[in-house]
Amino acid sequence: MKVAEAVGRALTAAGVDHVFGVVGSGNFHLTNAMVATGARYVAARHEGGAATMADAHTRMSGKVAALSVHQGPGLTNALTGIAEAAKSRTPLLVLAAEATRPTSNFHVDQEALAQAVGAVTERVTSPHSAVEQACDAVRRALHERRTVLLNLPLDVQALELPDTAAIAAAPPPARAAVEPSESDVAALATALERARRPVFVAGRGARSPGARDALTALADHHGALLATSAVAHGLFHGDPWSLGISGGFASDLTAELIQGADLIVGWGCALNMWTMRHGRLIGPDATVVQVDDDASALGAHREIHLGVVGDVARTARRALDAGGARRPGYRTEAIGVGVRRRDVPYEDESTRDRIDPRTLSIALDDILPAERVVGVDSGNFMGYPSAYLSVPDQDGFCFTQAFQSIGLGLATTIGAALARPDRLPVAVLGDGGALMGAAELDTVRRLGLPMVVVVYNDEGYGAEVHHFGPDGFPLDTVTFPTTDIAAIARGYGFEAVTVRTRADLKAVEDWVAGPRSVPLLVDAKVAGEHGAWWLEEAFRGH
Repeated sequence: MKVAEAVGRALTAAGVDHVFGVVGSGNFHLTNAMVATGARYVAARHEGGAATMADAHTRMSGKVAALSVHQGPGLTNALTGIAEAAKSRTPLLVLAAEATRPTSNFHVDQEALAQAVGAVTERVTSPHSAVEQACDAVRRALHERRTVLLNLPLDVQALELPDTAAIAAAPPPARAAVEPSESDVAALATALERARRPVFVAGRGARSPGARDALTALADHHGALLATSAVAHGLFHGDPWSLGISGGFASDLTAELIQGADLIVGWGCALNMWTMRHGRLIGPDATVVQVDDDASALGAHREIHLGVVGDVARTARRALDAGGARRPGYRTEAIGVGVRRRDVPYEDESTRDRIDPRTLSIALDDILPAERVVGVDSGNFMGYPSAYLSVPDQDGFCFTQAFQSIGLGLATTIGAALARPDRLPVAVLGDGGALMGAAELDTVRRLGLPMVVVVYNDEGYGAEVHHFGPDGFPLDTVTFPTTDIAAIARGYGFEAVTVRTRADLKAVEDWVAGPRSVPLLVDAKVAGEHGAWWLEEAFRGH
């Protein structure tokens, strides 16, 4: 058996059951060995799309997925998606063939490329250590929550080793939950006892099993209001004391209530400039506590008064066990209308030719089934689906925005859809990101995904249009002629509809009520006179 086959078999035995990629000569045998031993291979049309599909699948499934790429350009094509995964601390495995001869056209310093975007690297160096090194890469991705590049030199892949070599491979043990110290739990319990207006803000670290129940129980005891960062959107869906997303996407009432807190506890949440609006959501006299199982995350983005190293669910349960009188806290009256942005009154700016993005978003929220998984691209439009489309839980929203690249939204939704086949996948894109990632429309159709792709089409890069336009700068570089994106989608085998008015959405209602045998693209010509409410907040973070 050659090393390429042994490594592929070992990776499947180690629990990697989904591999995304574009296959070339360098990763052909490796990928086929994984398929032969039970892994599902998902062929993308571009390595960048494959990287983001693997990232999203890992986020939504909780299992390490793999990205398989050719040496050299296969890896460089995937770098933006790898950077997003690395910045998000997604436990992802990148399998890259490697040309080690400097004279090869495919030769680049792949280790340096990976490290430049925040990934860590491993390498298969010999037949007798190949299986162990491959399994170590899986373990490192899982236990360290890192994106790991496993370089596979072509000459090593071609070497022989015993047929029994892959038998030693097995899934690594689960990552051990971090138990908080007694002193940290006592300090947290004291802070909660003293608080009269506590707010919990849950982030990525609160998406783990059991965290929601532990947090809601603790919040009920101390009268805390509940909010999330964007990546944890949906975690508290259905709870009457949920404020929704904290930060730029929040409604005015949500922002006002968070600003009024005398205690803010970030649970697996960085409390960064986006979630806290550059600190403006933290009142001048508020105590700030951060709970995270990674000590290096504590205080990384802002000064905190107390840092607790511990697993979110375990820390919340320990704090509840610490006792103290049950109090109403911040829950003195019903939150009521105004927390959800879709319930905030607005002046509809729709015309005969353009639909207001708020009107579009509210209508889609009503039309589309509640059991959905929503993937969102980046751009001026992104606040509308994030704030207006409800999701059933934290597994209903996939937000690949750590690198703030446009063009990842469609691939994000493909990966999420494969992880959650029980839900309707909804990809929400701007026209720029839609055209940038259009090749993966073929992947949607080929996989038979019953996906709805919604394009908020303002015929330009709206963020730049609305940021620079008011100051009189020329906008020719960021605006484009009309493109019939619906026609492009039909070419890939989609049903498609162009939406200019609320009445045009009848076609979406019909599709939802029908067999959904082919995917649907909605080319929504949105009104673009004004930028989204959160836009200037975003530019302050550049």
